[in-house]
Amino acid sequence: MLAIIVYALGIMYSPGPVNLLGLNMGLHGQARRATGYYLGVGLAMLLLFLLFGLAGAAWIEPGVLALFGALGCGYILYLAVKIAHSSIDPNALGGAPRTMTFRDGLLMQLGNPKGVVATLPIATLQFPAAGIHGVGLVVWSFGLAALAVGAPSSYALLGAVLGRRLENARVLKGINLVMAALLVGVALSMGWEHVWRPLASALEQA
Repeated sequence: MLAIIVYALGIMYSPGPVNLLGLNMGLHGQARRATGYYLGVGLAMLLLFLLFGLAGAAWIEPGVLALFGALGCGYILYLAVKIAHSSIDPNALGGAPRTMTFRDGLLMQLGNPKGVVATLPIATLQFPAAGIHGVGLVVWSFGLAALAVGAPSSYALLGAVLGRRLENARVLKGINLVMAALLVGVALSMGWEHVWRPLASALEQA
């Protein structure tokens, strides 16, 4: 279950449009006024976790879990490479923004491909593999949605505390590399636990 949290942190807290907007608001003294924005992001993630989680519990049979595991691990490794090589330009965000609202956060995260990237492997692969369903699925979804609230708000807080020193491409590149390394570790762990071990066990029984 630790892999679920590590994967969620690696995806949610890497620099992306939602988080960089939080950073920009913090740099312009709007961190406290954007609370609704953070909550909107969290609600969007909660809806995605519940939607994909309920669908995953209904669609994924134990026999095909290893196949989904292999695909999921490959996808996570792909994401890690993309994040590690992504170019971050904080200056592209422009000048002082208007204060973002709850609706802004909700709609932006629902339309953000990164939101699906964060929730789909967890809800359809990691939840079933860990036996998380029913009430447990709802509890985990709320917990992970709370982590999602913390992503843009933490960027806004960093922007407010550190000011313009954080508007540095090297700093954001370093964050990307750390998050990419976390994702690689999760992919290898998932591959061992949910792909290699089930396949090895099946071969021994054959």
